[in-house]
Amino acid sequence: MRSCVRSSRALSPALFPRLLSDAGCWGTQPARRGLWSSPRNLTSGVDTQHQTPLPSQARVVICGGGIVGTSVAYHLAKLGWTEIVLLEQGRLGAGTTRMCAGIVSVAKPIIIESKMADYSNALYERLEEETGVKTGFVRTGSLCLAQNQDRFLSLKRLASRLKVMGINCNVIKPKEVAKLHPLVNIHDLVGALHLPGDAVVSSPDVNHALAVAAASYGVQIHERTTVNHILLEKGHVTGVETDRGPIECEYFVNCAGQWAYELGQASETKMSVPLHGCEHFYLLTKPLEQPLAPNTPVVMDMDGRIYVRAWQGGVLSGGFEKNPKPIFTEGRNQQDVQNTQEDWDHFEPMLSALLRRMPGLESTEIQQLVNCPESFTPDMRCLMGETPSVHGYYVLAGMNSSGLSFAGGAGKYLAEWMTYGYPTANVWPLDIKRFGNLQSSRTFLRHRVMEVMPLLYELKVPRWDFQTGRQLRTSPLYDRLDTQGGRWMEKHGFERAKYFVPPGKDLLSLDQSKTFYKPDWFDIVGAEVKCCKEAVCTIDMSSFTKFELTSTGDQALDLLQHLCANDLDVPVGHIVHTGMLNERGGYENDCSVVRLSKNSFFIISPTDQQVHCWSWIKKHMPNDPQLHLEDVSWKYTALNLIGPRAMDVLSELSYVSMTPEHFPSLFCKEMSVGYANGIRVMSMTHTGEPGFMLYIPIEYALHVYNEVMSVGQKYGIRNAGYYALRSLRIEKFFAFWGQDLDPFTTPLECGREFRVKFDKDTDFLGRESLLQQRQAGVTRRFVMLVLEDHDTELDLWPWWGEPIFRNGQLAGTTTSSAYSYTLERHVCLGFVSPPAGPDGTPTVITPDFINRGDYEVDIAGQRYPAKAKLYPFSSLFAQQRRRKDDMELSNFQGK
Repeated sequence: MRSCVRSSRALSPALFPRLLSDAGCWGTQPARRGLWSSPRNLTSGVDTQHQTPLPSQARVVICGGGIVGTSVAYHLAKLGWTEIVLLEQGRLGAGTTRMCAGIVSVAKPIIIESKMADYSNALYERLEEETGVKTGFVRTGSLCLAQNQDRFLSLKRLASRLKVMGINCNVIKPKEVAKLHPLVNIHDLVGALHLPGDAVVSSPDVNHALAVAAASYGVQIHERTTVNHILLEKGHVTGVETDRGPIECEYFVNCAGQWAYELGQASETKMSVPLHGCEHFYLLTKPLEQPLAPNTPVVMDMDGRIYVRAWQGGVLSGGFEKNPKPIFTEGRNQQDVQNTQEDWDHFEPMLSALLRRMPGLESTEIQQLVNCPESFTPDMRCLMGETPSVHGYYVLAGMNSSGLSFAGGAGKYLAEWMTYGYPTANVWPLDIKRFGNLQSSRTFLRHRVMEVMPLLYELKVPRWDFQTGRQLRTSPLYDRLDTQGGRWMEKHGFERAKYFVPPGKDLLSLDQSKTFYKPDWFDIVGAEVKCCKEAVCTIDMSSFTKFELTSTGDQALDLLQHLCANDLDVPVGHIVHTGMLNERGGYENDCSVVRLSKNSFFIISPTDQQVHCWSWIKKHMPNDPQLHLEDVSWKYTALNLIGPRAMDVLSELSYVSMTPEHFPSLFCKEMSVGYANGIRVMSMTHTGEPGFMLYIPIEYALHVYNEVMSVGQKYGIRNAGYYALRSLRIEKFFAFWGQDLDPFTTPLECGREFRVKFDKDTDFLGRESLLQQRQAGVTRRFVMLVLEDHDTELDLWPWWGEPIFRNGQLAGTTTSSAYSYTLERHVCLGFVSPPAGPDGTPTVITPDFINRGDYEVDIAGQRYPAKAKLYPFSSLFAQQRRRKDDMELSNFQGK
């Protein structure tokens, strides 16, 4: 194969389209201009001198004729939408779709991505029957190889998760790999994951089939039509301007792929679509002496950073190198991705990896090296949903080299979102509102995608962190905490301390510690937890989202009463924990609200809710100049003072008694701390431990922190990080939005009925759905599982997403977990459901079902027994640990 590299360079780049289409795998659609409506136009074409005019109005305009855009059009039409117009600036499917590798695999890192890929697989298989267009669908299966034990463990964890979804997969030995694929060298493998249902297709032909199907439902498809501007009025989409005239519309969908970023800037209100292009290479060989069968399994050798599939009797092989080449895509008049250059020197490491894995290819002749640019996002997940600032403007882009696998499912979910207000699955991990304008910097995106692309095949252990784009948002205390040993993670661009390394510890080894087992920071976090329980700790929680809602009259209260399930009509100074629910009763936000005055409220939400929560409140705010919402996240440093001696520290600094008699729980006072005035002191800690939250104007932050640490020395004060906070909140059975709570979880399912006030005067969002659920009974419950017979030192740790079994039957999955230093055991939180009835309908869950079952948690294929509870274990457990072996956990009182 190496001997042919030089000669292959002599092939003209102009031959790329001809070579690919002549090979029979990528479709052969000729260039057309104007309306694309049916297969007839494939042969007759459209006279470019007499173009079919654009419609003057439509209900929805979709920009982008690749497989993502055609999928959205197809699924909207299937849901009954009419007046759908799809615009493509070049030829249909002439961008990344034309040249992608054609692999459809469910081997994805998060559940929603695997669901999308699974749906796409089924859709592509039936498209040929539905449309009569051949799609090249072949169910090949795939093999994910492991060259080391850590990779093998990650594949076992993936297998456990996929089995929960009903996806067929098998963990196999190297000898079985050799039986399934004749070319794979197995000498350095420890195992593999076999996914029999994975497939390959011809992506342009799938795109063609989707377009044919969409057109049959009445979708108008216009090629060689460029969208220049999106028209907005009062925060709503009103139309688009194109190079062929304007179109009035209610909805606009940005499916522009690599050009989605620039298209997001083409409106009066700029839309943040954080993605960036990178070059992506794969090679094509000529047929082997013994041609590979079309159904030969796809090979994903992630440790070698390559994938390989059968192609026309030879192979197609690409990968994700350590040193990717980002590209800029300014200049949206670039219609076809065909001017990128081959780079054999850059591809050499992947070629070497291919020959190590398949030595039999050494003498195979290369046909072509293809450079197929792809778009990548800052967190390796695609961008989906309605933009936060403009109603009717939707985005589906940034597929991170998985556009073919995701397009079917993503198009379905976006169409559901536009039709019903939200899709039928939890897509929060993909919601574009997880990002804000701060991730729109071109420099940030360029640097981040250079890290993201290699990470697609990098081994990722729990709690790994991005290294690029850091120190973008920091607390005023960052430098002080950093010099005291703070080790950092990033959340929504904000630096947050994980833990603090004591003097004398090896900082480098801790930073590089990566394991599925007991981590090196175990004892450090344990010491922080112990201090929180016995003395006093400070945790900088400045990253939390903070809003102020004010009005001249009762408008602020009325809005919150409508949005929140709990009762916000409380005395001034009181704090209310509440959910903001959607019409289905699911959590859109989980927050704490402080009534600062009669008409002023302070809203505290999770860090990554900053854009989503703002959008949700603004969506429901009346257009009233007397009602004002302000994001004050940057105005306040939040210092969490946790532990029984917290009241002593604050008493000395404020000369005010902080005992429960003088400062009751869930209460807020504006106080002086040290020399600083106007500190909002709140008697809560988000952990269930005693203590206070201090919301400090940023100019006073360093002073207050120094005073707290100085006075606290006599009480044994120390810094703590979010790992300690996580352990504390999980052992107290505190659910957290984005991990345990989501838009499909109701308060009745997670034991938060007491935070729902059905009898308050205002009819809040979700009330009717909750009343119906209360009447019918819930079919799943949030539970706490304490692992037994689990060796913390030697056994794999649970993290999240592990299957839960009851009496040997699958009952649910974990949503979060942590080691409880109090209980001296691992604690998992998650949801369980009883088996469905004979007709498939969900069964109402009862306390008996939970309390009388024998539970197990599956960690990478090994099951560990667990005790399930509906309530947190009593604090008496900590006092009686010495006798715990003589007592049944089920005897302990719930808190």
